[in-house]
Amino acid sequence: MDIQRPSNARAKKIRRIAYGTIALILIGGVTYGLSKLKPAAPYVDPGTVWSDSVKRGPMLREVRGLGTLVPEDIRWVAAQTDAHVDKWVLRPPAIVKPGSIIMELSDPTVQRDSVDAEYQLKGAEADYQNMKVQVNSDLMSQKATEASVRSDYEQAKINHDVKAKLVKEGLEPEMNERLTRVQEEQLKIRVELEGERTKIATDSANAKLAAQQAKVEQMKALYGLKLSQVEALHVRAGIDGVLQLLPVDVGQHVTPGMNLARVADPKKLRAEVKIAETQAKDVVPGQKASIDTRNGIVSGHVSRVDPSVINGTVTVDVTIDDPLPPGARPDLSVDGTITLENLTNVLFVGRPVHGQSDSTIGIFKLTEDGSEATRVNVKLGRSSVNTIEIIDGLKVGDKVILSDMSAWDNFDRVRLK
Repeated sequence: MDIQRPSNARAKKIRRIAYGTIALILIGGVTYGLSKLKPAAPYVDPGTVWSDSVKRGPMLREVRGLGTLVPEDIRWVAAQTDAHVDKWVLRPPAIVKPGSIIMELSDPTVQRDSVDAEYQLKGAEADYQNMKVQVNSDLMSQKATEASVRSDYEQAKINHDVKAKLVKEGLEPEMNERLTRVQEEQLKIRVELEGERTKIATDSANAKLAAQQAKVEQMKALYGLKLSQVEALHVRAGIDGVLQLLPVDVGQHVTPGMNLARVADPKKLRAEVKIAETQAKDVVPGQKASIDTRNGIVSGHVSRVDPSVINGTVTVDVTIDDPLPPGARPDLSVDGTITLENLTNVLFVGRPVHGQSDSTIGIFKLTEDGSEATRVNVKLGRSSVNTIEIIDGLKVGDKVILSDMSAWDNFDRVRLK
């Protein structure tokens, strides 16, 4: 006979509800715990990064740029007249003296004008000599006339004195004395007039000779100009140096002012250094500089800063004070370093890849054991070639990663071990 067992459905339902509630609580707790966990830090190979420690002390501010050596003394030889290039006498890189002939030009017009100017000068000189003889002759005639009148005056004066004495003694009528006095006075006036005429004649002679002499000088200057143009057909270097460039070809027609050759003195060179526009704001003339020629380092100073910016750089001229090393020549590529200032007692570190002066950037700071690095915000100050000033965010002894960490911009922590 079967015995009916009591129903336990209610108990099972209660157990299921309890189990479900516990499961939900466990799942919620696990989810909450997982949400509080930090994401796993990515691993960075320590061999691919470099780091530096923050220090306090003196920091030398410098800027660096690439450049070239250029001659201090460059001479462009230009054509003076319309001409044709007949031949090259020298070619680059010939060593030249001031009188070295580089090329020969030809221009028949210049040669003809030179002959014409020579004959014009000779004609002007002949006219001057002819005028000199003529004015001297006229002046001598005037002086002779003056001397004759002066002689008549002296005779009339003596005659009047004699008549006056005879009249006083009663030996001569008074009328004769009066006639001789009038004659004397008339001759005296003539002497004064002839003296003025002689002076005027002398001034006139000098003026005529000066005018003709000026014409002679004009013809002489014209002849000298034409001779210089003829001489300029023999194109000369003008300075000691090296012939660098001949921008014209044989047979080419050249016009006045056209460059024919470039000569430079290779012993006097300066460096033209290109400095990034962001770093050039503190560069001023007089600052010390060093130039690396790859064959030696020489000292110099900033002599000029170009006011314009070209392709993001500023050209700085550095005058070299030391003797140039062997192998230094125009257009040689060099490295230039300019000293801006020497800072004392500042907090500084090696310059990060993306660290710019007067900016705030994120830098990974290493833990004490070096196993991890955490991103911190650092305010930067004045910068140099390899170092930069720390204003805020780091202290002495902190080690930071200086290499490019842009691949981990989305992480605030990385593992190194």
